[in-house]
Amino acid sequence: MLYIRSLTFNFVFYANLIVQMIFWIPYYFLSPRHRAWFVPKFWSRTSMWLYDKIAGTRSEITGLENLPEGSFILAPKHQSFWDAIAFFPFLQDPLYILKRELTWIPFFGWYILKMRMIPVDRGSRSKALKAVVAATRQEMARNPRQLIIYPEGTRRAPGDEPAYKYGIVELYVQLGVPVVPVAHVAGLYWPRRKFLRYPGTIKARFLPPIPPGLDKEEFMQRLIGETEAACDQLLVEASRAPKPPPMPPAAMKRLAELASGT
Repeated sequence: MLYIRSLTFNFVFYANLIVQMIFWIPYYFLSPRHRAWFVPKFWSRTSMWLYDKIAGTRSEITGLENLPEGSFILAPKHQSFWDAIAFFPFLQDPLYILKRELTWIPFFGWYILKMRMIPVDRGSRSKALKAVVAATRQEMARNPRQLIIYPEGTRRAPGDEPAYKYGIVELYVQLGVPVVPVAHVAGLYWPRRKFLRYPGTIKARFLPPIPPGLDKEEFMQRLIGETEAACDQLLVEASRAPKPPPMPPAAMKRLAELASGT
């Protein structure tokens, strides 16, 4: 049954994406940008609804009171495709940094360009970071926007050792806006590089914002410490659920460390 439900959800998920991209073309491209946001946010909500009804996985996101007004950086853990689509419906005008090649994809790329996302070229990381900072500052000066960036860069399994990159520090310092860490263990239910979708409840939490103005070391310590502590709590809760999802090796190792107090 797990295989059938997972296969069905994956098919319906991508079919829903394609159908909605085509169906909403007139409204999306003829509407002002702030109104056009209805379309991707509606798609995200319908995707979460399908995920619940077909795969049996609910999404429970708390801590909305911690989202500031105006511009800020949202810094989620990156474990799954789930965390790429679950959060932006809660933001006023989200902003993503993405590979320029994605803008070349028919329909999908056009949708991206409409929302003024920030495409970056592969190459020198320092040059790319400078370009991202300049483009993000320009966007936030035009109107309040919420930059979604994954501090660890690539997807990592739940329970993995933290591997936070320097880019988030530079953005925090240069942009001078609050950073909202986001904790979750979605990778237990929607694992990377697998088509299986495990039933249960994905719990995610917007943590209290880290204010601007801290020095680099203090900011990084707070970001890692607060995010990882909340993720540990959610990992333990998931492992104690009546029907817990399978725990990958990294999660099992981390649970053992927490049980022993290390």
